[in-house]
Amino acid sequence: MLTLTANAAQAIRDLTASAPEPSQSGIRISSQGEGASSLTLTLATAPEPADEVVETEGARVYLDPVAASVLEDKSLDAGADDQGSVSFLVKEQPV
Repeated sequence: MLTLTANAAQAIRDLTASAPEPSQSGIRISSQGEGASSLTLTLATAPEPADEVVETEGARVYLDPVAASVLEDKSLDAGADDQGSVSFLVKEQPV
């Protein structure tokens, strides 16, 4: 199952804090087109019916079935650049 680093959890909480329903809001990672060649990250107010939900320290990530399979053994990290723009990075889970 996808894991979240403390940085990623904080970034997700920050992004969803001003959402209409912050208690259910999260980010959604979904596949684009056929296969898993491209994944898209968007803000979501709730999971889709088939989504897998990953919750860590109050941060929620909703994964469509293809994304859940692709990211099953990965870790989501986050960082910010000098201007404060957040970026997410998928890494191998530490052993």
